[in-house]
Amino acid sequence: MDSPEVTFTLAYLVFAVCFVFTPTEFHSAGLTVQNLLSGWLGSEDAAFVPYHLRRTAATLLCHSLLPLGYYVGMCFAASEKRLYSPSQAPDAWQFFLLLAVTVPTIACTLIYYWSWDRWAHHPLARTLALYALPQSGWQAVAASVNTEFRRIDKFATGAPGARVIVTDTWVMKVTTYHVHVAQQQDVHLTVTESQQHELSPDSHLPVQLLTIRVASASPTVQAFNIRRVSPGGPGTAAPASCRLNSTEYGELCEKLRAPIRSAASVVILQSLGDLFLETFASLVEANPAYSVPSSQELEACIGCMQTPASVKLVKTCQEAAEGECQQCYCRPMWCLTCMGKWFASRQDPQRPDTWLASRVPCPTCRALFCILDVCVVR
Repeated sequence: MDSPEVTFTLAYLVFAVCFVFTPTEFHSAGLTVQNLLSGWLGSEDAAFVPYHLRRTAATLLCHSLLPLGYYVGMCFAASEKRLYSPSQAPDAWQFFLLLAVTVPTIACTLIYYWSWDRWAHHPLARTLALYALPQSGWQAVAASVNTEFRRIDKFATGAPGARVIVTDTWVMKVTTYHVHVAQQQDVHLTVTESQQHELSPDSHLPVQLLTIRVASASPTVQAFNIRRVSPGGPGTAAPASCRLNSTEYGELCEKLRAPIRSAASVVILQSLGDLFLETFASLVEANPAYSVPSSQELEACIGCMQTPASVKLVKTCQEAAEGECQQCYCRPMWCLTCMGKWFASRQDPQRPDTWLASRVPCPTCRALFCILDVCVVR
């Protein structure tokens, strides 16, 4: 494991994965295709469509060169294999070199085809051409997209290589190798999936991520998903797909002209309070249950007076004499939802990252408790 060959292989593998999927650290360090080739790519704000025509081509070429870069590096890391002289290299390495040269050759051929006739054969240009009037071409549609993207009232979310953009006329999804474009007046939008996460590694807050299907009324326009991804934190590679946080859903709806339908099984939680209550309930369900004595009858929750009391505060986070939490001797008087709302109401709205770990007083006797002390009544 200490040989230069193995060390270089592992290091290059990590670099290649991070260069393709671009975690936060690579974005911060500027190790992205967009940053390294910024002089040639130009400005996205100045010319959105030309920028992404060049960006997708440059990204494809740079990624296709990674196998060849590995071979060149191995020429130095494993000099005893004589890789610098392909005719003397082992058969397996000769085959790998052939593959490493073939991949960028194919990529260059494809890019040359895309760029022919002023990028008219690029997938993005061909999609825009579907919306062009008979007397104009795709460049006229591109000019409209460029103009609307420069406006400050557009909706945009996501990382540079995985973004969702909605302007007055267009719904767009930017990925590593492609840009999906659909005209607002022609699309049908459906929320098809919802994923609830108790904690987001990016913000340490509960988060709900949605998948929205964008389908055009025209069969020639490819449908695409504005989808959620498993949240990636520091040191993780984020897949090249767009994620939509439910807290951004309201802003998205304001920008869209077409209504968004929801599948019957999807519940959208738009506020931080809604997300916190969902997380609060899931964490309480994992706590030990409290058994009510047979002689004790549960009354209606004194908070809402709609449902029976369903939780009891019992110190379970630490031993009785340890920590800040105190034993509460009140009988069950609150339902889970009202207790969660009480817990949230005692928090600092400017510090939502501290909510789950905080302690609040019992609404009746003022004994301090944390989430671990809230027990469901059985």
